[in-house]
Amino acid sequence: MKIDLTDTTASKVNKALVQGRRAIGTPAVGMVLTLVIVTDEENAYDALKAANDASHEHPARTLVVIKRVSRSPRDRTQSRLDAEVRVGADAGSGETVVLRLYGEVVDHAQSVVLPLLLPDAPVVVWWPVNAPLDPAKDPLGALAQRRVTDTYASEQPVRDLATRSGTYTPGDTDLSWTRITPWRSMLAAALDQVACEVRAVEVEGEEFNPSCELLAMWLADRLDVPVKRSLSGGPGLTAVRMDTNCGPIKLDRADGSLATLSIEGQPDRAVALKRRETAELMAEELRRLDPDDTYASALRYGVDRLKSSGSVPKSEGRAGLALPAPVETAAKAPAAEATAQAPVRREPPALEPVRKAEAK
Repeated sequence: MKIDLTDTTASKVNKALVQGRRAIGTPAVGMVLTLVIVTDEENAYDALKAANDASHEHPARTLVVIKRVSRSPRDRTQSRLDAEVRVGADAGSGETVVLRLYGEVVDHAQSVVLPLLLPDAPVVVWWPVNAPLDPAKDPLGALAQRRVTDTYASEQPVRDLATRSGTYTPGDTDLSWTRITPWRSMLAAALDQVACEVRAVEVEGEEFNPSCELLAMWLADRLDVPVKRSLSGGPGLTAVRMDTNCGPIKLDRADGSLATLSIEGQPDRAVALKRRETAELMAEELRRLDPDDTYASALRYGVDRLKSSGSVPKSEGRAGLALPAPVETAAKAPAAEATAQAPVRREPPALEPVRKAEAK
């Protein structure tokens, strides 16, 4: 069921939600969170489809905020809120409100969203595109317990990744990090099978893929070994090679679907390592709403690795970006066991002032 509202208010939207639930015979819906999607008109459909698919696992009230910025000076002064309320089959396993903001109200989106949040339920804000560099300081991000971005959608993904390492706030996460969860799990499981010391690592993948950078950061952070970042034609991550005192360990995925795990002295094994859809990534992120300390450790440590390796591009935009030849960089983080969610035992000296400032 869909209800269209033109030049409306948040109060009228709430009434339309109640009316819609009564019309389909479900006055009470068991929703577990509020998901706020901040996007543009071009990407709204794909983002909403992913959210609806994820809602089958996490029933939610989904608020899609579309800021319509007019080029006409006259239209900029005319504030207006249009809304589309969806309940039932049109809204997945929850309910959806598409909010289109015009004029001055664009700069006050939080005042529109706040009355529509579910009471006593966590709030997650997701920027599929055009995410702020400091999500926690964004007016909508300040309402949330979890803030989800996607640096892969950025024009300068590696540069934005480096910037976010300095603005990280507990609760921040990125779908580029979520994409490498199967890789981290597989590599940790491979190391659990051998009693070997890792001496060096090579991460191979696409040139402007932030997931490749994050995986290299994580391995450097947890293993305290030199990490080499090499380039390939993709898709995405293509291989991780670890040099150990017991022989090489390789996880190679050339086709974006099926990978081969090779461990010295053991037969090669084929493992499923497919590239996942956005709905699967969001469903994974919504399972845990607590801060991801492993992501924080890898991200904060990784900014030094990005700068020292020359991976931060100096030109603008994706086109024409030229990264220097990958170089080997020695990790400065303390040694730690490579596990998919291993706790941070100790921070490198360069991060101690940050931790002290947060404590204050």
